[in-house]
Amino acid sequence: MKYKIVILILLLTSCAQNFSNLESNKSFSSKGFAYIYNDKDFTDKIIKRKLDNNAFEIAHNNLRPGSLIKIINVKTNDSIILKNSKRFDYPDFYKIIITKPVADEINLKTDLPLVEIIEVKKNKSFVAKKTKIFKEEEQIHSNAPVETVTINNISKKKEVKKAVKDKFYIIIAEFYSKNSARLLKERITQELENFDSKKLYTKVKKTNKITLLSGPYKSINLMKNDYIQLKNFGFEELDISINE
Repeated sequence: MKYKIVILILLLTSCAQNFSNLESNKSFSSKGFAYIYNDKDFTDKIIKRKLDNNAFEIAHNNLRPGSLIKIINVKTNDSIILKNSKRFDYPDFYKIIITKPVADEINLKTDLPLVEIIEVKKNKSFVAKKTKIFKEEEQIHSNAPVETVTINNISKKKEVKKAVKDKFYIIIAEFYSKNSARLLKERITQELENFDSKKLYTKVKKTNKITLLSGPYKSINLMKNDYIQLKNFGFEELDISINE
């Protein structure tokens, strides 16, 4: 018991702000999957409240109604800023619920609804408009490696890009100490019997932070079970990254 208490103290003192992003003096931000609303899920009681699927509506389970939220399509950088329509619970795997018109406006694919959501403080210099898209970049941003194949042609050579399958990662926590990251990795391995410890690894970022990740996962469904296990283990906020 004393051993667990010591580990907990170390984690609380050295973990770099990932267990909870909802600090009062900072804007909430998170990366993960958006739940694209449909009426059937409400009828089947998968979600508890209804949204208007013909309107630009969103719902978040922590941010208060009326909060401004910027939703960014991670794959394309298309974004939109909307007021949080409602606050209610939905499946824990998702970061936010959005209606189909919102998904369409930011070109979000239903099979890869990966988004970043950022709470916009009302003293910011810009004003939210429900149907306006803020395109931060014209080019698609991707860190995925791209293989190329050269095809010989009588007239000229063409370079054709092969499709690269996305890989997903769960960002568990960030630390300033390698020892703290190691302790958390050991604790997860010991206490989560069904969790594949081979998926856990650390990565050092340019900011000198040590990130503990789980992955890679080749599909959302393969990642979902591990994500839920980690949430049930006690992590309040887990981010998702793509092609780390």
